Amino acid sequence: MLRRLLALVLLLAAVPAAAQIPHLKGGQLIVEGKPFLILGGELGNSSASDRAWLAPRWVRMRAMHLNTVLTPVSWELIEPEEGRFDWTSIDWLIADARANDMHLVLLWFGAWKNSMSTYVPSWVKRDRKRFPYALAADGKPQEILSAFAPATRDADAKAFAALMKHVREVDGDRYTVIMVQVENEMGFLPDAREHGPFADAAYAKAGGDEEAFTALAYARYADAIARAGKREYPLPMYVNGAQAFPGRKPGQYPAGGPLAHLWEPWKRGAPAIDFLAPDIYFPSFAAIAEGYSRPGNPLFVPEANYAGDARMVPNAMLVFGKYRGFGFSPFSIDGLDGAGAERLGGLYAMLGNLAPVILKAQAEGRIMGFGAPATPEGKVDESVQAAELGSARFTVTFVDPWTARDKQAPGEHGGLILWLGGEEYLVAGRGITVTVEPVDGKGRFGLDQVDEGQFVDGVWTAGRRLNGDQTHQGRHVRLPPDGFGIQKVRLYRY
Repeated sequence: MLRRLLALVLLLAAVPAAAQIPHLKGGQLIVEGKPFLILGGELGNSSASDRAWLAPRWVRMRAMHLNTVLTPVSWELIEPEEGRFDWTSIDWLIADARANDMHLVLLWFGAWKNSMSTYVPSWVKRDRKRFPYALAADGKPQEILSAFAPATRDADAKAFAALMKHVREVDGDRYTVIMVQVENEMGFLPDAREHGPFADAAYAKAGGDEEAFTALAYARYADAIARAGKREYPLPMYVNGAQAFPGRKPGQYPAGGPLAHLWEPWKRGAPAIDFLAPDIYFPSFAAIAEGYSRPGNPLFVPEANYAGDARMVPNAMLVFGKYRGFGFSPFSIDGLDGAGAERLGGLYAMLGNLAPVILKAQAEGRIMGFGAPATPEGKVDESVQAAELGSARFTVTFVDPWTARDKQAPGEHGGLILWLGGEEYLVAGRGITVTVEPVDGKGRFGLDQVDEGQFVDGVWTAGRRLNGDQTHQGRHVRLPPDGFGIQKVRLYRY
């Protein structure tokens, strides 16, 4: 009896408590029992293959106030020979992330990365009989593994399960790794669906829309991989989608990927996948993000354009404020420096300071985000925006009234408004000007107090009391375009 009890204790000690494993709840990511806001950056595709190369870049990423790094984990590196696993790269990534007080999101570059199959081991690449490539409609082979080959799926799932088991063993009590991406930008090129004996037979049986058929095939494949991994360690798992520019046909973009218009086949075919995430490189960021912001699909943007994107600020404000997402991460973070690093660092410093307040406001519906949207071609709409929170209707403009028009870029301005309860609000961001009026139309609202400040150990600490020119004699709340700021506002009615 004593031996059985001892064995049970050892078993329970080896498996992390389910309540503490990072998980999703109410549209938020829970890490170590608390909601967590990912202020992330994704490494370049090859950056995680060399510890010495990446070492000095951790310091730069920490200086930009990142709390999470998205890092590729490629099948070819962890299983160079079938059945023999090398965990060297995983172990040093976890160790270095801990040393820099950051979390990790692992990006599984398994069968596919950007549609192609270039990150698979040599023993997979060279065995065309066991691991067949897909054919295009003209019969030419593509360097894309078939989604209809059971041997490919099983080998991929086996490697991914081994990865998740190892992560649990080395990190299951620390939660450095908080989430995992399954494959990378799945989708077929250059047609709406793959061809070949197995794919053609499956389509002949299923019929219907070719891209929906492709989406269901990829979804079922991803589901099998995720299930295998979750049996070992059930971290949140997602898939990321390469977006389609308006007017392009399936195959001119990765057909069948986890895109908003293919929501139904993906959710039906991949119940083990926790959510679909957009990779957004087009100017129409807001419209794409909105397509993924829906019930049952919390918003996380793993590739929010390149890290130097000038529109980083409004895009992040929309993700966290308007769409109440839990994470934002530009791509190629390890190559960012200069003005781009200063911009992202300022943004993340402000958001990190506000993170607990943002998360609580998201859960209670007390937050709005503002940024000028753009068309796919890049034309920015600088129109005034408005939103209601509590008893107040806020009007937000992106053209700063005290800066020469040719010295500012309104499309790069953005902000958040958070209702603290009663007549108190927080306004944060840069380059926005805010006016306010009562929702009920009775009387007018004035600015009783406006204070600059920040949170220190969770407590609001006021700086300058703003009035006079800084509030245009009580007419507006202004966040200048030359820096990031947080202002606490108390209204009164007259």
